Amino acid sequence: MDYFKKLLELLKTERQEDENAYKELIEHSSIQDRRANGISWYPIAIRDTEMSRGDYLTVEVERTTNHDIPHQLRFGASAALFSNHSPKEYRAEGVISHQSGNRLKITLRTDELPDWSRDGKLGIDLLFDDNSYDEMQYALKNAVELSENEKENTLIKILTGEKKPTFYTAASPPHRYRLNASQQAAVNKILEANELAIVHGPPGTGKTTTLVQAIKALIQKGHKQILVTAPSNAAVDLLSEKLSAETLNVLRIGNPARVSESLTLLTLDSKMMQHSSMKDIRKMKKQASEFMNMAHKYKRNFGKAEREQRKALFDEAHKIMKDVDKTEQYIMNDLLNRAQVITATLVGANHFTIRNLKYDIAVIDEAGQALEPACWIPILKTKKLVLAGDYCQLPPTIKSEEAAKAGLSTTLLEKAVALHPEAVSVLEEQYRMHETIMGYSSAVFYEGRLKAHDTVATHVLADTEKPLHFIDTAGCGFEEKIEGTSISNPEEASFLFRHLSQLVNTVSQYYTSENFPTIGIISPYRQQIVLLKEQMQHAAHLKDYANKITVNTIDSFQGQERDIIYISMTRSNADSKIGFLSDIRRMNVAMTRARKKLVVIGDSSTLSQFPFYANFIAYAENHNAYQSAWEFMDV
Repeated sequence: MDYFKKLLELLKTERQEDENAYKELIEHSSIQDRRANGISWYPIAIRDTEMSRGDYLTVEVERTTNHDIPHQLRFGASAALFSNHSPKEYRAEGVISHQSGNRLKITLRTDELPDWSRDGKLGIDLLFDDNSYDEMQYALKNAVELSENEKENTLIKILTGEKKPTFYTAASPPHRYRLNASQQAAVNKILEANELAIVHGPPGTGKTTTLVQAIKALIQKGHKQILVTAPSNAAVDLLSEKLSAETLNVLRIGNPARVSESLTLLTLDSKMMQHSSMKDIRKMKKQASEFMNMAHKYKRNFGKAEREQRKALFDEAHKIMKDVDKTEQYIMNDLLNRAQVITATLVGANHFTIRNLKYDIAVIDEAGQALEPACWIPILKTKKLVLAGDYCQLPPTIKSEEAAKAGLSTTLLEKAVALHPEAVSVLEEQYRMHETIMGYSSAVFYEGRLKAHDTVATHVLADTEKPLHFIDTAGCGFEEKIEGTSISNPEEASFLFRHLSQLVNTVSQYYTSENFPTIGIISPYRQQIVLLKEQMQHAAHLKDYANKITVNTIDSFQGQERDIIYISMTRSNADSKIGFLSDIRRMNVAMTRARKKLVVIGDSSTLSQFPFYANFIAYAENHNAYQSAWEFMDV
């Protein structure tokens, strides 16, 4: 089918671009650079080894220093154990099978540690993510075959626009989920859909709450097992936690990104450890390890008798591990059969433990951030799909400009909404923002349909504080600085902290240090974030409130909220260049994080050449929320 063949071509282009960028990074990086970029742990210490499925060796390692450096090493990622005394061809490759805090387990494609692992300092390198691309490619190729089978392809035909979805229009269930009218309508639509239902959830409208209640209602209606997925581990964790709190039997495939005891207990690993048959496995693994250790004691130069004895010990260890595999598979099958909800990332939906499972219903949350090829992994496992998300917020990250322009940047959620408006439920009541903060976003992105719930519509920091400010730096000489591809604005950053200090002084009269409002400082530019974080370190007058203040990029604030949000727009130049500020979906995310106060700081002469920002400045003026930075210059 041409639809999937085109997607395969786009995926191939994206993969090539991603791989080239990764190779460029690795080939020109020292161990220290790789560690700083979050793709290496170095140095590490080996803490334990054990035999695992398929006669592979699982090695537990600990990051011994540099604990504060963020990293990208995650469950399911390809990685390599290396020594700084060894050439690259001696690296041992494998897959990260567990990661928590400063420890991880890597399952190597070998049954014993290489000799060089005893030399020099050891480290772990993240490898290029072939696995995710392989899984997406496999799903698309499978979709081509299924689309040619008339009996199997109803959902595929609906999603590719060849058929319309159908609905079972029975009497709607009574209002019993403590949901508002639009949330209840979304739950009803999900229950009535035979093949497809879509939940469009603008910021703060309770999309997660709605999904959880819909999944609970589907289980109560008699559906045996539901697959719940999302593109990120954080989104999967949130749903797993909320579903478990509703007393559903949830099984989380993969390791949670948020390491909390309640989440860990939902994982397959944890549930297996609690299983009654696990005692037998521990005994067998111990025995296999003893045989392996005895075999390794034989030196390399030995005679025929020793060689035969060494082989016999290895054979016995492998035989025991096959029995372990069988027992583990029995435990897994038992746990999988009892789970009402299985949760995983999109790619994790094809993890070897659940690869062959089929489901009554599949749910994809945060579908507005998901690459379409990844969505097809769970879709091919079901005949009914629920898509949820907001295509007016952050789009998926795409490395290849060519692939993005050719269509990869258009999500399945956007396509499905355009094709099948009858399947869409829009959540219209939001529980986060003051109505003035909400207003501009609602008008531009949501056809003015958003309403602020009574509990938030007029909430402010204090009687003296307005909910919205646009502070115009035009004419102040706050020029942006460009170094290579980095863009920053030092004067704007300094001004922001002066303004924040003044606000904190005013607001502190109304709050204790414990219940002081939370503050988020956002910029679209990474170099500006670096600058803001540096200035935050030296802002002595904000020291008492440091635990209430977060400084980060827009992307890192997706799905979060703060009482106060500052946005440093950064761009200020004579040519009115605004770069990727033109991505207004990203700015929608930034502007809708604030609960009680939003302060946007920027240069109107640069920004207002772009209609979105010219209209926002006019909106601020209409709400008496426009001020010039000059008014604060003497403060």
